Amino acid sequence: MSRTETPAGTLPADWPAPEAYAAGHSEQLCQVLADAAAADGNWISFRDWMDCVLYSPGLGYYSAGATRFGAAGDFITAPEMSSLFGQTLAQHCRDSLAACAGDTILELGPGRGLLARDILQTLELEDALPARYLMLDRSGALRQEQAETLSGLSSAALSRVGWLDRLPQKAFNGIILANEVIDALPVERFRRQASDVQQVGVRWSDNGFQEAHRSAPPDLKMRVEQLEDDLGRTLESGYTSELCADLEPWLGGLAASLNRGLLLFIDYGYTRTEFYHPERWMGTLRCHYRHRAHDDWLLLPGLQDLTASVDFTAVALAGHQAGLDVLGYAPQSHFLMAAGLTDLLAATASSDPSIHLKLAQQAKALMLPGEMGERFQVLALGRNFSAPVTGFQLYNHVEKL
Repeated sequence: MSRTETPAGTLPADWPAPEAYAAGHSEQLCQVLADAAAADGNWISFRDWMDCVLYSPGLGYYSAGATRFGAAGDFITAPEMSSLFGQTLAQHCRDSLAACAGDTILELGPGRGLLARDILQTLELEDALPARYLMLDRSGALRQEQAETLSGLSSAALSRVGWLDRLPQKAFNGIILANEVIDALPVERFRRQASDVQQVGVRWSDNGFQEAHRSAPPDLKMRVEQLEDDLGRTLESGYTSELCADLEPWLGGLAASLNRGLLLFIDYGYTRTEFYHPERWMGTLRCHYRHRAHDDWLLLPGLQDLTASVDFTAVALAGHQAGLDVLGYAPQSHFLMAAGLTDLLAATASSDPSIHLKLAQQAKALMLPGEMGERFQVLALGRNFSAPVTGFQLYNHVEKL
């Protein structure tokens, strides 16, 4: 949805206004942002803006206590949509842990804890609980929600759960799961001009925050030029998009945490040639506010989600640079099918018809091309992992990366 009919940063009249306490919260964050701009010559790069509005301690979208997920929040993730998602991943985890003699699952950005709950419940039924299920999140505000979600687990399953503030210092054997995590990493936003690369950012004026542009710093300009070399073309004048400069160090840290096992990334995104296709000339940045997807990233700082699609080619290259092997790449529909979702659904056919019908509708949302099935991709990276990866036994499109 485009909001060009409404000035940037202005809430459309027909959209629900935030509650008074939430509006006050956003005003506090705006003051933090204004101070940051003043400290750097009235400038904030888009990357720093995104980092602040999402993760500023106590004020950012993921750091405060607002409802984010589900019908009462701003968007719905796969674990919110259906327990079939977690049950299917559980079977993938079971096979992968056995293949690498692993004892640990580390989930990044675990949201409300629904994926952890579904995975642990399923693995317990199969007598395959890992020794540890670790949860790492930049948001301390979500830990209470996660604990409440997991409170219904058995004592045996709960005893495996632990929370982390940072990556484990000692490398482990096991699995790292990241569902809709990379899309929330802060990105640089740039605009190609005929003879220059511009960095997108923000300046403060009497009318509030305004999008602004300046000549890109050397590192960003070099990255865009390298990107163009990879694409085999110079981006068109006016072409605006994103790249994640934080990806290499972030993935390098994950790789260092794994002695043997798999990293599994599930997110919406594209290969590099698809990501920077000429038709995608305004980039992939999306904002989510009360289940409204739009492109006004200046709106209500701290009260809406900002995301950018994932360049999976960049993730694969960063993984290779970190010493990891690229083991699998496929649309979510192909991955879930190979990992056993259709078998799980078929097993419910003899249950209450209304339950089976409900699960079938949920499975369609997870797998159909017009829903999550083709928009979301799954990438597996491995370290010292030589066994076949369950979710890519039917389809594996690593050659597209």
